Amino acid sequence: MRAIATEAGVSVGNAYYYFASKEHLIQAFYDQAFLDHEAAARPVLAAETDLTQRIVGVAEAWLDVMDPYRAFAGTFFKNAAEPTSPLSPFSPESAPARNASIALWRDVIDGSDTKVGKALRQELPELMWLYFMGIVLFWVHDPSDGAARTRLLARRTAPIVVRAIGLARLPVLRATIADLVALIAELKSL
Repeated sequence: MRAIATEAGVSVGNAYYYFASKEHLIQAFYDQAFLDHEAAARPVLAAETDLTQRIVGVAEAWLDVMDPYRAFAGTFFKNAAEPTSPLSPFSPESAPARNASIALWRDVIDGSDTKVGKALRQELPELMWLYFMGIVLFWVHDPSDGAARTRLLARRTAPIVVRAIGLARLPVLRATIADLVALIAELKSL
């Protein structure tokens, strides 16, 4: 907090006035990062209906927004990876940022021309968010210039995800999808 206050040109007391702890400050960063990501993603969502392009565009918008913070990614991840940390993306404290991000993924799906099976439609935004968390984890460990490997990962996996969504509508997979949706509901209830 002292280093942050110094960098911001305010006293440590002022920094604590606005943020009760380092965790509160980082949560505010998460919230602002989401707003910046959403603003960067909206033009893609307004222009594209192809789900693959929407997924890639939203992923690349996040990579562009987060690029200035890439040097700190490992530090954030150390805290976020701790299951009991309030900075974990799965923590109750992170619920506002997580829910906003899931809502963005709902927009990605709802504005696309891809048909999503009824059984999967409700859970798909959260599953997409989890998929994206995998991309974020890859980015944290990606040493390539401009996150080139992470960008490749997003571009190459998005079509696979879209094909899987399409396959989920097949009658032969209905029982499997029903089992998956039931498992998700059961996990959420615990």
